[in-house]
Amino acid sequence: MLFSASATPLRVSGYVREKPNRMRMKLSIRSSSSNFDLRTYWTSLITEINEKLEEAIPVKYPTGIYEAMRYSVLAKGAKRAPPVMCVAACELFGGDRLAAFPTACALEMVHAASLIHDDLPCMDDDPVRRGKPSNHTVFGADMAILAGDALFPLGFQHIVSLTPPHLVPRSTILRLISEIARSVGSTGMAAGQYVDLEGGPFPISFAQEKKFGAMGECSAVCGGLLGGATEVELESLRLYGRAVGMLYQVVDDIRDDDDNKKKKKKKKSFAGVFGTERAMEMADELSVKAKKELQVFDKYGDASVAPLYSFVDYAAHRHFLLHV
Repeated sequence: MLFSASATPLRVSGYVREKPNRMRMKLSIRSSSSNFDLRTYWTSLITEINEKLEEAIPVKYPTGIYEAMRYSVLAKGAKRAPPVMCVAACELFGGDRLAAFPTACALEMVHAASLIHDDLPCMDDDPVRRGKPSNHTVFGADMAILAGDALFPLGFQHIVSLTPPHLVPRSTILRLISEIARSVGSTGMAAGQYVDLEGGPFPISFAQEKKFGAMGECSAVCGGLLGGATEVELESLRLYGRAVGMLYQVVDDIRDDDDNKKKKKKKKSFAGVFGTERAMEMADELSVKAKKELQVFDKYGDASVAPLYSFVDYAAHRHFLLHV
């Protein structure tokens, strides 16, 4: 997904090959500006973010744990969706991307840590991530656990140490840390993973919202905090980010449904539980919801809000490849 790359993507000439949609979602409200080039915007940010992540995790002693951390964080093919959304939300309010980069990189560290742990044999048991062996497949489950454990606090340290104090007040830094901690903890992604493992009376929407919506929600809100958004605006960003994160996963579920049926693989997913047609309807509903939450930001001008609108269209249609 946008915030959790498919464990087994198809690959062509070293790049991820997107499967064609079986049906195009109908979007009920405005699409992104035809003048805005999301691919150029996204890939240019990926280049900057990759450079900063490379600097953030140098190989130190003990080398083994740093190599495991770098393996996942610096993996080629990563879309860097959480940091890119964070920067876009910050810039919506006229914020400086230099102020956003430390938090953006921290979000990618946290995202990578969550994927390392999700792939473990005791969790989702995925041996492949982005077309390459998962972290535990290469380094062993014990080292993968340690790499994930190390990346979570490193993200917080990165925010505190590198956020420019002349651009971001301390009170905002505290809110950023609190927002990320809430999103990955027992009320966020960890709760979703628990329900995914244990089942119980919880609806699948709860597990998917926590596992996949939480990261999108956090990314958008952190960007808003850095840009100086009001509390009302932060709530709109929260609902927008959650909808985009879930939308991406619903579309992934639809695209993966045929493969799962052919392999007779049982998977907890929207398409698997509700059927492909209902999942398509849910994707359309999430697209509309995400764009509706952005309408309050139209006052900032098309150029400022276009990236966020474009993320919705990309999540729904995957209309271009990110060659990174």
